Amino acid sequence: MSSTASPFPERIELTGEGLVLRDWTEADLGAMPELFDHPDIAYWTPIVSPFDATAARVRLDRDRQLRAEGTAVLLAITVDGRAPLGEVMVRRAPEGTEIGYVVGPAHRGQGLAARAVRVLAAYAFEQLGAERVILEVEAENTASVAVATRAGFLLLDVPLITGEEKGRPYALQTWGRERS
Repeated sequence: MSSTASPFPERIELTGEGLVLRDWTEADLGAMPELFDHPDIAYWTPIVSPFDATAARVRLDRDRQLRAEGTAVLLAITVDGRAPLGEVMVRRAPEGTEIGYVVGPAHRGQGLAARAVRVLAAYAFEQLGAERVILEVEAENTASVAVATRAGFLLLDVPLITGEEKGRPYALQTWGRERS
């Protein structure tokens, strides 16, 4: 964490756009495999696959470690503060304040990701002092490109981020939204 970045609060609950973004809890461990153990999520994200109860425990522990380090916060996407429908993440990185998201397969098509991204972007601007928030998306991931567009992000004219994850190459576009 840089000396200019304030630590993340111990607890976060954000509301807006018909959503409640809240901390993951021990009670969510049983729901996480249903949300994250899916071929689309395995393909497009760095989330481990297969995603089982052990992976859920590791993810919750890692979430807590990243928050304590001031690096990232992972929040459950809910409509009422209860059942998780997906996850949204904000991460402080050298290239900027990045948001990531994933919605469980059973909960897609409701605009959850775009709404969660807008709520978390507002938090990043207002509470974290971000000047720009970015999304890193593969151009072929049409669902994520649609989320970026619906959330008010614009494709930035910057080099692609390339690498390999889970044995497949990727090339990420950077989408950005400026503080208004």
